[in-house]
Amino acid sequence: MVNMENKNIVVIGASSGIGHSISELLGTQGANIFSISRSEPNFPPSLTYQHLSHNILEEEIPDGFLPDTIDGLVYCPGSINLKPFRSLSLDVFRSDYELNVLGAVKAIKAALKPMKKSGSKPSVVLFSSVAVQQGMAFHASVASAKGAVEGLTRSLAAELSPKIRVNCIAPSLVNTPLAGNILSSEDRIEASNNRHPLKRIGQPNDIAQTAAFLLGENSSWITGQVIGVDGGLSRLR
Repeated sequence: MVNMENKNIVVIGASSGIGHSISELLGTQGANIFSISRSEPNFPPSLTYQHLSHNILEEEIPDGFLPDTIDGLVYCPGSINLKPFRSLSLDVFRSDYELNVLGAVKAIKAALKPMKKSGSKPSVVLFSSVAVQQGMAFHASVASAKGAVEGLTRSLAAELSPKIRVNCIAPSLVNTPLAGNILSSEDRIEASNNRHPLKRIGQPNDIAQTAAFLLGENSSWITGQVIGVDGGLSRLR
């Protein structure tokens, strides 16, 4: 178990899915969770957290909005626009880029000063997609945006080292509300399971465990990495 006792962790997009699971897991490990999303998460009563209501797409994060000291930042918002390239408008590409890349940029910029006050090496965790390395039809918009997230990860890891670590998780399909349309029937779930060498899709806790590792001191010699948590899909045939 990772010891996150009294660590201030900001989770953007904690109201559902992967962000919710990360917050719950870190909360059980002793972290002080600061949830940022438009709607307040429905956490168990035992979880201590502070919710900060904010729409990162529409507003800059104002000075003083975040805690004075930040030990970890997780940016979870993402999108799944799976359409043929000819059907993807420029507005869709812009929207995916704003959500996945510019939202992360806003969050990291706002968190820089509080992270530099941390007594340990603070950690940033971002999210890409298996589709960036794998190459998948109908993923042009989201894969383009997530590819930019991978570039941002490596650039910031170089620039902010050695004080702040920056890493990225690249999941395959995970059973979250965001993937609801893809997993809308038992047949679709079975087909998605069978696409993966480990014969199942991901669960939010699969991703949360990796995020917790990257936020903790056991990963203190890891930065600038894009880690595939994808049931083997990106590497195995």
